[in-house]
Amino acid sequence: MDKRTELLALARKRQATRWSGYNCIGDYHEGRYECDYVSPYTKSANNVDAEIMVVLQDWSSDQSLSGAFDKYSEQLGHSPNLPTNNKLKSLLKEIFGVELKDIYATNLFPFIKRGTMTQSIPPRDLRNAAHDFTLPEIKIVKPKLVICLGLVAFNALREESRLDSVRPINSAIDSPFDIDATRVWCQHHDTMLSFRPTRPLEAAAGFLCEQISLMSKASRPNGRRNRFIAIH
Repeated sequence: MDKRTELLALARKRQATRWSGYNCIGDYHEGRYECDYVSPYTKSANNVDAEIMVVLQDWSSDQSLSGAFDKYSEQLGHSPNLPTNNKLKSLLKEIFGVELKDIYATNLFPFIKRGTMTQSIPPRDLRNAAHDFTLPEIKIVKPKLVICLGLVAFNALREESRLDSVRPINSAIDSPFDIDATRVWCQHHDTMLSFRPTRPLEAAAGFLCEQISLMSKASRPNGRRNRFIAIH
């Protein structure tokens, strides 16, 4: 199977699954938010050959989705009016030289929590979601770099990779790890609202640049460089 077929199978698995204590994406507004991805966020970031993958924690909440219908969330999988989404786009452009459409992005937890957006999700459920959905996505897409926005998403992937969790957030940021040939970095979600990118994002950019350079040299005769993406 090719990547898109495998990813569609994961989406179908998510659509056919209902976890106790949670709702599903298709439960709201006559199913208009439903999609053929694990997360609707992927609608705007579905490059299956991307070098960069961004993993956010979860997509929405029952309170948010029970309100007025959001046409942008239906069309784009996210709200372009949210400052965090706009900051993510600007950092991708500033640090990596790419747009949202050039990467692959998903949410680690693909179901809808009851309550508000600030409602926490038990670590066991996050680990199960990482095992069932996010780790398979990473292994299908095979990005060079995964950026986890938030400590809980990062630690869910660590623990499902048989590594100890890391706390506090500053220690996690300094503790990247590998899933096969993919390097996984943690980034504080609140950094998306800060004016300047943090050192770990710059380090992640440097790592990605190094990996692309090595791959380029290996794939081109006479050491000629192959263009992938522009990294500042």
